[in-house]
Amino acid sequence: MERKKAVIVGSGFAGLCMAIKLREAGIHDFVVLEKSDSVGGTWRDNHYPGCACDVPSHLYSYSFTKPYDWSRKYAPAPEIRAYLEGVATDYGLRPHLIFGAELIHAEHDGERWSVRTKDGRAWSAELLILGVGGLSRPALPAIEGLERFDGPSFHSAGWRHDVPLEGRRVGVIGTGASAIQLVPPVAAAAGSLALFQRTPPWIIPKTDRAFSPWERRALQNPVVARLYRAFIYGAQEYRAIAFLGGPRIQRLAERVARKHLEAQVPDPVLRARLTPNYRMGCKRILISNDYYPALARPNVELVTDPIARVEPTGVVTQDGKLRPLDVLIYSTGFAVHDYVGPAVIKNARGQDLGELWRKGAEAYLGVTVAGFPNLFMLVGPNTGLGHNSIVFMIESQLSYVMGALRHMKSRGIHSLELKPEVQARYNEEIAQRLDHTVWATGCQSWYQDARGRNTVLWPGTTLEFRSRTRRFDPESYLSKEATA
Repeated sequence: MERKKAVIVGSGFAGLCMAIKLREAGIHDFVVLEKSDSVGGTWRDNHYPGCACDVPSHLYSYSFTKPYDWSRKYAPAPEIRAYLEGVATDYGLRPHLIFGAELIHAEHDGERWSVRTKDGRAWSAELLILGVGGLSRPALPAIEGLERFDGPSFHSAGWRHDVPLEGRRVGVIGTGASAIQLVPPVAAAAGSLALFQRTPPWIIPKTDRAFSPWERRALQNPVVARLYRAFIYGAQEYRAIAFLGGPRIQRLAERVARKHLEAQVPDPVLRARLTPNYRMGCKRILISNDYYPALARPNVELVTDPIARVEPTGVVTQDGKLRPLDVLIYSTGFAVHDYVGPAVIKNARGQDLGELWRKGAEAYLGVTVAGFPNLFMLVGPNTGLGHNSIVFMIESQLSYVMGALRHMKSRGIHSLELKPEVQARYNEEIAQRLDHTVWATGCQSWYQDARGRNTVLWPGTTLEFRSRTRRFDPESYLSKEATA
């Protein structure tokens, strides 16, 4: 078993950033385990037509890298993946990357972590760092007969480019963030499209455009890029007011969304079926300029009757109607509450983190977990956002992790373990604060787990989170000194 200082799991934004910070601190004795054959995380796995980010490009990138030549205000997925590939090369991470290495088991023996991957490789490490993210495991709907469909069927995160859509009868289940991007190009190609909607989303205009040549040149200047990034950050951060209990801002945003719907959907019957009946922000707010027009195409049917089952030839709704289909696409999101996936992660007492979290995921600052020494998470429970860039949150968490590692080195500490009372107190605070946000106004969303608890979102501003993670707090941990 190969010994390392650290094992990082995942090579998306979180895992690569962790690797960079370790190297900057002079730590080179680590590996990055990646289950696939290249870096990129969700931006490697999601390559469906129209896939793009809904956070402005210059903010959805690391703050410390040289300015990237983004082509648009909102970057398409291939550009984000290319950016991450470039980061892996520019920062010397290639020698640390282990591809085809899916984590299946990690166990702490009281001294070190033993880590094993699906292909049988194993490492022993002082530190285990999980950077797998919440959008890495596609979720299929609980609908009878999914396996019976005779034609090609796939999730949006596993797009089948070998399946032609031209002239075919296509069904899309789901109307979330992926669907509003893929529906317009699919509708343009397909002979017919049946879009199965459970709940209409709130949609606002997407202020996207290509950067002009002179803008792209100007944004290569580090000073200009930093100023532009700061401007975008401030504009995005202001939106937090609406999510955290600002009814006036919420009503203003709802008016904007309704006008957008009215302008793009002249048919009053279709418009009524696309009008949400819950507070804006309770579910994820989406941005699009071409989704509504796509639904008005003559070859598109918006189906709002609940699905009863899937048959070999199509989808049957509860009114008994069969819609014959040639291709079925699931745009049904991800298992965001399953933070560790199929991996077994055990502490020295034999407790499995995944099992403990079946009652609700809990961590401290989304980084450390009581009972699991030297385990650090990135984008863990209650670190998701509805208004700003998750990359900002990742960098904030990494500041905290690196502070912990500096503390360990300076004090000769071998391991750190979060005190249970600190975790309990912190999560009680989070739960209380969430009760006063728009996410607690009554709708059902993927922010909530099976028990109705929101274990995904951070109930504050990103500035507050940056402040709380700026310095490592050793008094919140039990420490064990290294033995000679």
